[in-house]
Amino acid sequence: MRSRAVSTTTFAREIARDLPEERPYDFFRRLSDASVHRLRRDPSARPGEAEAALPSRGWRLIRPRVCAPYLAQAVDDFRDYLATAMQVEVTIEAVDDPAAAAAAGSCIVVGTREQLPGQAGGLRQSKDYAIAVRPECWTVCGYDERGAMHGLYHLEARLNLREAPYQPRDLAVVRHSLYETRMALSSLGWMDWPDALLSHMVHDGFDAIFASVYANPNGDRTTSDTSNDFYARLLHRVRRQDPARMRDLIDRAARFGIKVYAPVIYQYTGTPESEAGLRRLVQDLLREFPDIRGYVLLTEGFWYGTWGGAHGASREYVENWAREWSRAVAIVAEECHRVNPAIDILPWEYNIDFRPQNVDMKRYFVQQLPTDCTPLCTWENGKSFEMDGMKGHLRDYSLNQVGPAEVTAAQIEEIRRRGMKVFCKADSFASWQFGTVPYLPFPQQWYERYQALER
Repeated sequence: MRSRAVSTTTFAREIARDLPEERPYDFFRRLSDASVHRLRRDPSARPGEAEAALPSRGWRLIRPRVCAPYLAQAVDDFRDYLATAMQVEVTIEAVDDPAAAAAAGSCIVVGTREQLPGQAGGLRQSKDYAIAVRPECWTVCGYDERGAMHGLYHLEARLNLREAPYQPRDLAVVRHSLYETRMALSSLGWMDWPDALLSHMVHDGFDAIFASVYANPNGDRTTSDTSNDFYARLLHRVRRQDPARMRDLIDRAARFGIKVYAPVIYQYTGTPESEAGLRRLVQDLLREFPDIRGYVLLTEGFWYGTWGGAHGASREYVENWAREWSRAVAIVAEECHRVNPAIDILPWEYNIDFRPQNVDMKRYFVQQLPTDCTPLCTWENGKSFEMDGMKGHLRDYSLNQVGPAEVTAAQIEEIRRRGMKVFCKADSFASWQFGTVPYLPFPQQWYERYQALER
């Protein structure tokens, strides 16, 4: 049997021949400045017998007259996409009754399950959507407005794959979101969030951003400037957040339907004075940024007493640390939910020993948390493995193991037993340990992780 192996030299030569050269920071310029849309249409493509085609002009793009700014933005984006990528011109119409307007045909209609009840079968939760194609009308129906928005972006992806404005004439697909929230950091730099990047992100399915690491959104530096604890000294080197820049980001992200999450940076010591200081900080944040969607209380910045992962510490010490830290989490939750019960409080005890033998202690941590928060678990860190007779566990993020880790599985089980929601830090296309690599090319391993997350 003849070998089909290809040498790395041959592979590199073919890549160099077929792909344009990419110079350093070309990706940065694309994400910062370039439009998401470019010409995608194959001029030789023709519709098949079983396909419906969008004509080059004459159709309408119908949306509800009253809708969220992000849905109006998505409709405008879809019109621009059709013109730029597919060379199809449509006219946007904002109407009171999308279903009635669609009856006239020659249109793409966008709405929610209430506005398009005949298309809403199978939709279960926020961000779900259904796409139906008929020769005279294409329909994008979301469970809610976020679902309608993501449905439009998915239709763009389908047309890109076809390389033409054609779809099966009997297409009827319902899609459910695996993620309630899909959050990311900026791939460009600390607080670098140009509109072009936000547009790229929402097209790729991200609906939340974390801005920005290790800095209170209002610029408060009480802990980093006054504490002599080890981690406070590290935080002292982090730049101060500019509240005006934060305000601008929240407003711009909202236009794309992107939620903003932020950290709370505070060293809680358990004294009445420390509790009062934490309450003042949270109250100030709520006053200045009432529309921040949630707060990530990561132990790298939000901690009790002395910072550390408690490796080698006595059980008594660690359990007390867990109770006091959870009390600080409860204080943040109390203040936030007094103003808005919908604000997500995401405690994340990342640094606490995650080796497989520490299952009981990691479970103890989530048992101490208030029920009105959403624990954020680290998906694969600590996962045990055996390779070539060598036993070990993951020290940090890696696709080497699908996950979840033993400690994470135990925490998720306990969180569900308590009737709480759970979020996870779970990479889905690249790894934190390869932060400069845009994609790790192991699709089957990624797919196994998607399946594990879904389960």
